[in-house]
Formats: sequence, structure tokens, C-alpha cells
Amino acid sequence: MRFTNQKGFTLIELVIIIVILGILASVAIPKYRSIVAESKEAACKGALGSLRSAISIYYANTAVTTGTATWPPIDSVRTVGVVLEQDIPDNPYQTNAPDSIVTGVTKGTIVGTRGGWAYKASTGEIWPNTNTVGENDW
Repeated sequence: MRFTNQKGFTLIELVIIIVILGILASVAIPKYRSIVAESKEAACKGALGSLRSAISIYYANTAVTTGTATWPPIDSVRTVGVVLEQDIPDNPYQTNAPDSIVTGVTKGTIVGTRGGWAYKASTGEIWPNTNTVGENDW
């Protein structure tokens, strides 16, 4: 008995579809990884920019109000409402202590896992307390 009206896919058609999907996946996965890396970099630079901006505004405000410009002490940077109007932004490269700041370090030094950001109160410098892709130099 022969069926002339068979429906479905042949084995060759299925293999061709699997090969095409494999090729598409091999192109898409590396692109996805580079997009994830670029988004982390952009998030880190954005957070760093907002921190530096807030610290500079504090510096300018002290110059206007007291006549002597001073960089904010670490406790002022950590306290919401003094330098920053919101919590310290997360460092996307360090998720185990994302919203803390370490101080008293030289730029380029990475201090264990104690902080997502490193701050030097004598100069107002702030940078990521990590160096996954060179973000310590930003």
C-alpha cells in the first residue's frame, strides 16, 4: 500500500536545517558576547562619569560657600544627600561589593574585593576598583 499524500520532512531536510541553525549560532554567540562586554564598559563609564561629576560639583560648591575649594571626604561621598543624591552606582565589573568605595589607595591599585570604586580624597580622583579590561585607567 503506497501513500501518495505523505506529509512531513525528510531526514535530509532536517539535517540541512540543523546545519543552518548551527552556522547562525556560531555567528550570533560571539556577537552577543561582544555586546555584553560593550554594555558593561558603557555602564561603568556612565557610573564613573556621574560620580566624578558629583564630586566636582561638591568641590565647586565648597569654593563658593567657604572660599576654599575642598574635595569631599570619603564619608561624604558614601552618605546619600551630601555628594550624591542617590546611592553609589554599581561597578558592573565587581558584583560582590558593587556599591562601596575604598579609599587611601594609589590609582591603579586594586584593593581585594572590599569596594566597587576607589577614591582618593586628597585629589578627588575616583576610579573602578577592578581591572578586568583596563577600566582602572579610565
